[in-house]
Amino acid sequence: MTSAAFQEDLQRLQQFGQTALADLYGASQPRLERILRFRIDPRIRSRVESADVLQEAWLTASRRLAEYLQQPTVSPFVWLRQLVLQTLVDMHRHEFRQRRDAGRELHLAAAGPVGDTSLSMAEVLLAQLTSPSGRLVRAEEVQQLQQSLDALPELDREVLALRHFEQLSNQQTAEVLQLTPTAASNRYVRAAARLAEILRSRESEQA
Repeated sequence: MTSAAFQEDLQRLQQFGQTALADLYGASQPRLERILRFRIDPRIRSRVESADVLQEAWLTASRRLAEYLQQPTVSPFVWLRQLVLQTLVDMHRHEFRQRRDAGRELHLAAAGPVGDTSLSMAEVLLAQLTSPSGRLVRAEEVQQLQQSLDALPELDREVLALRHFEQLSNQQTAEVLQLTPTAASNRYVRAAARLAEILRSRESEQA
């Protein structure tokens, strides 16, 4: 079952083509930029500009619009997200080839993680939870929290990443992970409860 927003965006694209795509992409840019900031590999964050990724993804979307409209299997926003992440994957590959860092492979998937999901989640959580005076031990805390998150099943980590950190809707999360909306919702509830346990445990250890 598709959402009303899915159908409305799709109908506008079918009716108005590139004009509707430009409107949708412009409106989606803040969300797409937030996703980029979360997904980019920390090792190259300082060398990859979000604006460059978004511009290249826009050109790709413009070229592929007709192809997408022939058989839209995901909502327009999720399709744009896929193109943005694939562009980021390509830039990651370029940067790591430049560094000749073959021994540190990335987990690359256009519709899923780009860098290390646990590391990205740990960094965001600690930025929210750690006081400025406590940031001298930040690297160690990131590593400890990352290890705890790595203990979660991969699908649970991705559900949390999509819902909590990328702030996708349950319907969009279901599309990305190829689950039913009910299954995605149930998975998120369980994963969020486990994340809360991890954070409570961390607070207890620091008390």
